[in-house]
Amino acid sequence: MFRATRGRPLATTITGSLPRPGWYTANLHGRPFPLAMTDLAYREQYIDALAAFASDQERAGLDVFTDGDARCDMDVAGRSWFAYATERLLGLEGFHPSSPRLTRPGDILFEIHESRVLPGVVGPVRRGPLAYAAVWRAAQRMTARPVKFGAISAQTVERVLRNFYYSDRRELLLDLAAAFNEEFLEVATAGCPAIQVEEPAIHANLGVAGASDPPAEFLVEAFNREVSGLREKTEVWCHTCWGNPAAQRVDHDRLSYARALPYLDRLDVDILTFEAADDDGADLPAIGQAIGKDKKICIGVVSHRTLQVERPEKVANLIRTALKYIEPERLILSSDCGFGRQGMSRLHAIYKMIAIVRGANLVRNELGLDEAPIMAMTPAYADPADAGTASPARPATVPDTSQGRKLE
Repeated sequence: MFRATRGRPLATTITGSLPRPGWYTANLHGRPFPLAMTDLAYREQYIDALAAFASDQERAGLDVFTDGDARCDMDVAGRSWFAYATERLLGLEGFHPSSPRLTRPGDILFEIHESRVLPGVVGPVRRGPLAYAAVWRAAQRMTARPVKFGAISAQTVERVLRNFYYSDRRELLLDLAAAFNEEFLEVATAGCPAIQVEEPAIHANLGVAGASDPPAEFLVEAFNREVSGLREKTEVWCHTCWGNPAAQRVDHDRLSYARALPYLDRLDVDILTFEAADDDGADLPAIGQAIGKDKKICIGVVSHRTLQVERPEKVANLIRTALKYIEPERLILSSDCGFGRQGMSRLHAIYKMIAIVRGANLVRNELGLDEAPIMAMTPAYADPADAGTASPARPATVPDTSQGRKLE
């Protein structure tokens, strides 16, 4: 069900995470979110961080916001993206270091994998105090724009857990999918306009070696179990990328979505996301051909791995390439992945968000679509000495765009 992006050709967003403000020093440390929010210091910092994230996205002119993954603790290389879920599922206990794969000391990925200290599976996995609905509501209260709620997928969780209970990892995966499905349904029922399930294992397996374990057919079945019933209630996104720990790829070889696309097209979602900035849209022809017209396609037009802020003209050129294969009403523009809590500074992140919208506005103008107001570059609010360099097309007052734009 298209809600957040309905009537929004070339809608803009980001994947999820944003760099933490320096003053946001509080962590959940395994506590349930509602319990942590009774801690005055944590509550104040958390709410202020949400307000800062919403303000940055508003200034950039994005259409669909995220909560910046504000619930995730500040730890090594985004460990909390995994730990938020694994520390709050029933059937998981203790702590077990991971085994660094295909790396050795001296490689940044070795240190990243070494920090993946997570609980082990010791019993039947069931839903615990994830509190996703409360997390989304806290962010949505900050803005009239739709807030997309994103969370790790069951398939990614299964790949990083030490399993001491299930004899068949497929059984574990299905139990994880069922637990997350219950949680996602509660978020959708609460009124969330878009839920993004992040990283099925399909593309990661097929993109590197052309083989999948478990088989890709089973991974499609398991993912669809995870999102069962959601499209009746909300807009469902599936995010895919090639890794983001400390802004690193997880594999240094050339990766391609090509083998995975027929399987990704079978996922029961409204929107599929793909990296496109890092490889200059190399997979866009295949994506445009393989993904059915019932789905929208979201592409990254700025990289989360580089500190160089993309010029609007470069962003616009990538959008124009995508439009050769994807209709404007089906195309959404984003970052390749989240900007991370430590991967870059807030300064880099805000200007990358602005670059997304500036590039989109160049193409919107060519298509006869309304441009998005960018408060960060509105002439009326600029220093008089610099006002002549700002775009004269920006209005002095910012119109309400919460209902989106429609094709004429």
